[in-house]
Amino acid sequence: MLPPGSTIGILGGGQLGRMLAVAAAQLGYRSHVYAPEATGPATEVAAEWTQGRFEDADAMRAFAARVDVATYEFENIDPQAVAFLSGRVRVHPPVRALDVARYRPNEKALVTELGGRTAPYREVASAADLARALREIGAPAILKTTLFGYDGKGQVRIDDIGDAEAAWAALGSPPALPAGVPAIVEGRIDFLAEFSVLLARGRDGQVVTWDTPENVHHDGILATSTVPARGVIVEQAEAAIDVARNIAERLDYVGVMAAEFFATPDGPVFNEMAPRVHNSGHWTIEGAECSQFENHIRAICGLPLGSTALTGARVTMENLVGAQADAWPRLLAEPGAHLHLYGKGDSRPGRKMGHVTRVMR
Repeated sequence: MLPPGSTIGILGGGQLGRMLAVAAAQLGYRSHVYAPEATGPATEVAAEWTQGRFEDADAMRAFAARVDVATYEFENIDPQAVAFLSGRVRVHPPVRALDVARYRPNEKALVTELGGRTAPYREVASAADLARALREIGAPAILKTTLFGYDGKGQVRIDDIGDAEAAWAALGSPPALPAGVPAIVEGRIDFLAEFSVLLARGRDGQVVTWDTPENVHHDGILATSTVPARGVIVEQAEAAIDVARNIAERLDYVGVMAAEFFATPDGPVFNEMAPRVHNSGHWTIEGAECSQFENHIRAICGLPLGSTALTGARVTMENLVGAQADAWPRLLAEPGAHLHLYGKGDSRPGRKMGHVTRVMR
């Protein structure tokens, strides 16, 4: 076990890094953030901050020498940089998980190999490829970047097969793909609900899971996560947990992982995974005996994992996006509301500024 007083390195200084650093401090650990930016939401709670590019070998080597274990708070990092760091300090989750999760075809292929079900998909490298793929899988469909997509970015909805050329042109807006990297088109799923599996796996192979939250998205951004979920999700949760557990075992995963699913009339359909703590697990800070952030710290430090039992009869987490965070005075006055603001400053449209969790006893 890594003893309290040790230093945890965190790649990325956004709100997930902020909440990881808070959880680490509660257990007696120091946090050292490494990020390309000079500052970020984790600034106020991390003991140290190093500004540097992930491709800067000298800076990464110096960072490795000052931490006892390292993790990352987002997956849009070149796996080669994480592999370089892994050669100098223990890094969790493993680089293989990052390599799978950041590239959509890789994660879909792995889930299919493990017996899970995904939407029908094709890799496409041109408008002509897209037109052929749509003739095979049909429309409606969704065209996505294979890298860098999040919160609905890098996605174009296609309602008709004849829209291939326009959809391909629309995908050219940021985040753009590097030259030679294909996109992916997926058949749209008719789903009853969306949910996620949140699990933590320790260095000893112990696995714990939280209640599966029902997730509601607006404009591609998570709006709310609620537990317990509706009956259809409860009925499909066990099968989805098996898929997520199989992914974690195959990757020899350590830390918290999220896997998103669609509940359909024919059972759960895998959407995507995140090799990190996840927005749909923010409710666990007040809504579970041990939060996703604390269990991630426990896992990467080799500590026993904590209980994931609910602390209330019903828990709802609501994201505060853009100007919604301006309602903080009202939220602070609301009995039973737990407000988290990320310290981001400007409340731009589509920007996650914080969240509020409500626990019903």
